[in-house]
Order: sequence, then structure tokens, then C-alpha cells
Amino acid sequence: KIHPQTLDDLAQRVKEAGLEITFRQSFFSDPAAPVRNLKRQDARIIVGLFYETEARKVFCEVYKEKLYGKKYVWFLIGWYADNWFRIKDPAINCTEAEMAEAVEGHVTTEIVMLNPENTRSISNMTSQEFIEKLQKRLGKNPEETGGFQEAPLAYDAIWALALALNKTSAELVKKGLRLEDFNYNNKNITDEIYRALNSSAFEGVSGHVVFDASGSRMAWTLIEQLQGGVYKKIGYYDSTKDNLSWYNNDRWIGGSPPADYTKVITTFRFLSQKLFISVSVLASLGIVLAIVCLAFNIYNGHVRYIQNSQPYLNNMTAVGCTLALAAVFPLGLDGYHIGPGMFPFVCQARLWLLGLGFSLAYGSMFTKIWWVHTVFTKKEEKKEKRKTLEPWKLYATVGLLVGLDVVTLVVWQIVDPLHRTIEVLGSLFDPPNPVFLPLLFPGIFYGFKGLLLLLGIFLAYETKSVSTEKINDHRAVGMAIYNVAVLCLITAPVTMILSSQQDAAFAFAALAVVFSSYITLVVLFVPKMRRLITRGEWQSEQQDTMKTGSSTNNNEEEKSRLLEKENRELEKIIAEKEERVSELRQQLQDRQQLRSRRRPSNPSRENGDNNHFPPGLGAPPAAPPGGGGTTGPPFYQPNLPLVRCLVSEQAEKLGRGNCDGSRVHLLYK
Repeated sequence: KIHPQTLDDLAQRVKEAGLEITFRQSFFSDPAAPVRNLKRQDARIIVGLFYETEARKVFCEVYKEKLYGKKYVWFLIGWYADNWFRIKDPAINCTEAEMAEAVEGHVTTEIVMLNPENTRSISNMTSQEFIEKLQKRLGKNPEETGGFQEAPLAYDAIWALALALNKTSAELVKKGLRLEDFNYNNKNITDEIYRALNSSAFEGVSGHVVFDASGSRMAWTLIEQLQGGVYKKIGYYDSTKDNLSWYNNDRWIGGSPPADYTKVITTFRFLSQKLFISVSVLASLGIVLAIVCLAFNIYNGHVRYIQNSQPYLNNMTAVGCTLALAAVFPLGLDGYHIGPGMFPFVCQARLWLLGLGFSLAYGSMFTKIWWVHTVFTKKEEKKEKRKTLEPWKLYATVGLLVGLDVVTLVVWQIVDPLHRTIEVLGSLFDPPNPVFLPLLFPGIFYGFKGLLLLLGIFLAYETKSVSTEKINDHRAVGMAIYNVAVLCLITAPVTMILSSQQDAAFAFAALAVVFSSYITLVVLFVPKMRRLITRGEWQSEQQDTMKTGSSTNNNEEEKSRLLEKENRELEKIIAEKEERVSELRQQLQDRQQLRSRRRPSNPSRENGDNNHFPPGLGAPPAAPPGGGGTTGPPFYQPNLPLVRCLVSEQAEKLGRGNCDGSRVHLLYK
């Protein structure tokens, strides 16, 4: 341990200044371990007290541990040689460039050893004249000579001792003593020499020479910084007047002096406003889509295709999606938007909107799929239930699910109301600490929802091949349940894990709500819109309703509509058939006229040619009495056979043996 007095004096002075020395490190020969400890303790401002040879070892380790740069500043003794870090040293394994990189920017302090002013000293020499004489005596590069920089101090110290001895000699004569009588046991002579030195004051080549009460030289302190490999003077400190002269030419890596410790700034984390606005826009569009779907379902509630999908349950689904999408807005509100007093209301709004929205939207779909599974999975036992569907049971099931949620939320709000808690997350660079929250009510709430999701997936899988007109959209409901269940089952645990990362947690939760609602609305309502628009079914249903004048829920009216539809279809078929008969009659008439023109002289043959009936079917009937013997074209009469060649579909129904390419089939009317 060297410079113990300097270290103790430094510790006393920094304590008086309100500063703190966090820890000390010392080493005997190998500084590797102490340097690693400095880095481990996150040291930023480091004062080194060691000789030049040890300084090279230290900074070689500093380079290896990267304990330099914009985060660190080193203070060293200033009386090293100017090129001390460039001197080759077999004790280190760092290159000159590595050493230069490690020592760049460090600060040195040393006593002013050469008077900067060109004034005459007590020896009648200026400081520059003293240096010139010294360089002539050395005869070689003085910068590589040890003690060259301290030579002015040594020169003035000899002058101070000589002046003190002269002054002591005069004082000793008064007491009848001589300097020649001095020995280390003679306290009187020693005290006189000490008093003479303590009172000395003169101008030397190193500057003004004076000593304090403890015998230390009071002089200016030179402050230098290594900039670009060269020491630059950045200031002076006059301890006699407690005055600091700063040149403002200091240069720091990174642009500013480093902090003496890692600054911990306590602040609240707020949600990214770009993320909040983007998700809010998606939620707003989803609410508009839900309102459009609800209006469409209500407006077309009289259409049988819509009625067979249980429109009231679909209306509940649209309302539930609207509530769930509305929950996105309070889900993104934090201290950036609201004050501390509003947090209880916002937290409750999040919970109620999400809970009721889920119960209405998912509960209505779950009720549909539950009814289909209950009725159609047991074929023999549920035949009677397939014929009739009592809607009130479906509504009661949804009401039961919503009621359970309301009871749970009310009890939760009374027993353990939600409120804001401030969580200390630590440094941005530290892993987040686990947060343990009371899980009674959240466990009940989310556990019940999770069971419904799993059961919904099972029921949707079981009824994927069922077909029923009572609930004609149950397959679309099953698809929506699949998507909603997967999104919810993945998002819930992920958001709990990412609760300390506000942006990620909000993105997962909000986007899961948005996408679930979008998928549900699109899967349930868009196919209905497309069908009614492309087929125009709402127009025919309106006409049927005006004709019957009764409710569509009546079974007799439904049967009547079916018969009317079938009647219209049969009328179209009959009209097509009559049109085809007219074409065939016209073709027969044209052929008979053509043959009668070609063979007028052979009536018998003509009569034979007019017999177009196949053998075994008989000849055409004779002309009616009073016809005058003229034979006109055989016009169609109700009691005569009608020649008709069936189209391919009818031929398939009647059998391929009843119609071929060379014969025609007789259709009697």
C-alpha cells in the first residue's frame, strides 16, 4: 500500500464535501482480480494510486475487462512520464494501441512543478532558464529521464532547507546554540528548524513556495487530460486561495462526463398511444359491423331462413360482441388518460363489459350447439323433440349463463373490489419479478369460462355432421366456437404471463377480443346476407306473408307456403311442357303439308305416309262426318294421343327401355 497519507487525506476531504467512497481495492502484484471487482461493483469514477510500472499492468487489465469508455473516468497521479503507456513492458501482454485505447480520456492531477510565469526566482533564474540548464546537464532526451518533471520541486526544496537553516542559525545564536550541535535527540534545534521551514515563503522556479501547518507544500495543482494520446492542460487549482481556473477544453467520450452511478429514474409505464389508437379503430369498426348485423337480423326477422336460425339468439350474439368490443376502450386506459380516482370505475367497466359480452355472445352460440347435440345425438329417444323446438328454453339457458356472471361479478365487486395497485418492476434491464395476485374470484370467473369453451369445442365437434332446419346455422356456430375458444384459451394465460409488459399484454387481450368478435359476426351473419341478397328470398317471403296474413311460427301456415311454392314450380313445369307440345304439333303439321305437296297423285300412299304411329298403336282416327272427304292436318284433340319425346331427366326416371333414339313415347293427357 503506497501513499497512505494521500489516501487518508482524500477520504477525509470527500467526506467533508458530501461525497462517498463506495469501496477500496488493493493489490500486491497482479491487478486482474481487483479490476474485475471494480467492474462487478459498477464503479464509474475510479482513483488510481500506484506507480508507473503498476499503472501499465492495471490498464492492460482494464482493456481486457472493458472498464473504459464513455461510462468511466480514471484519475491518476500526474507525475508519470508523458509516454508511460507506450513504453514496452514485458510484464503485460497488451499492445501499444490497446493501451492507448484504454487510457484515453483519463485525468491526472499533480502539483505545478514549473512556474508558468516568466519571473525571477530567489536563485535569480526564471523557470525556463532552469530547464535549459538542466537539459544541458542531462545531455539526452529529458522526458525519458526519471524525475525530470520533479526537478524544479527538488531544486526549490533545497533552497527552502537552506533558507530555513540560515534562519535557524540566527535564532540558535540568541539561545547560545549552534547548528553543529544538532542531533536527532535534540528537540530544541529540531523545533527551530521546523518553525523556520513552516514560515518559509519565497519565489522558486516551481512557483511560490510556502508550507501549511502540517508541513505540506502549498502550491498550484495542475489538472490534465489525455486527449488523442497527448496530455492537455484543462485547469489549475490554487489551494492557497481555494480558486479553480478551468479552461473548458475538456473532452469526454460520449460528449459529457459519465455519471458516478447508475441513475434510477422511477416513472410510470404507459401504454403506447399508437397501439391504443390502432386497436380502438378496429374495435370501433367492429361495433359498427355488429350494429349492421343486428339491424339486418331484426329487419329480416320475418324471413323463414332467418327464423330457422333462431334470430333472437343471433341478436344476443351481436349485442354481446358489441359489449366485448366496447371493453377494449377501458382496457387501454391508464394513468396517461385518467386520474387515480377513476381507476376503480374503469377496472369495473372492463370486467363487466367483458363478462356480460362473453356470456351473451358465446352463451347464445353455446345454447344452440347444446340443443342440437342434446336432440340429435340420441336418435331413438329424441324423435319427438326434433319435431318441435321451444325457443323459451334456449332463451332461459342464455339467461342462466348471464345470471351466473352477474351474481359472480356482484359478489366479487362487494367482497374484493378492483382497484389500482402500483407495482415496482425494477430496472428495465432486470427480469421482471413475479407478481402474485389473489386468485379466488379470477379463478372462479376464468375457470367457469374455460370449462364453457372446452365444452363448446366438444359439442361443436360432436354435431359437425348433424343437419336440421330448426337451427340451420349450427355449423357456422360451431366454426365460430372453434375460433373463439382457441383465441381465448391461448390469450388468457399469455396475458397473465405478460402482465408486467403493458404493450404486449394489451395487444394480446384486445386483439383477441377484436378478432373473436369479427370472426363471430362474419361467420354467423355474412352468409345470411349473401343468401338473401343473391336469391332475393326476402321478397318472396314478404309476398307469402301478405297472402297468408298470419304468423310464420304457425305450422299450418308453413305447410301452406310449402304447397304454394310447389304449386308455382309445377305451373312452371306445365307451361314448359305445353310450349314443347305446341312446338311438336307445329312440326307435325309442317311435315304433313310438305308430303301432301310432293305426292298428290297417290292418296293411298299419302294416307300411309301420314300414319306416323308405330305398329300396334293403331291408325289415326277418321275424319269427322261432314268433312267433305278432304283430309286436313291431324290437329291435337283432347281425346287423341299426344306425341311427346321426353327429355333426358324424365327418361332416366321412367327407365331407359321406354325411350330410344328411333321411337317416341306417348304421353296421354
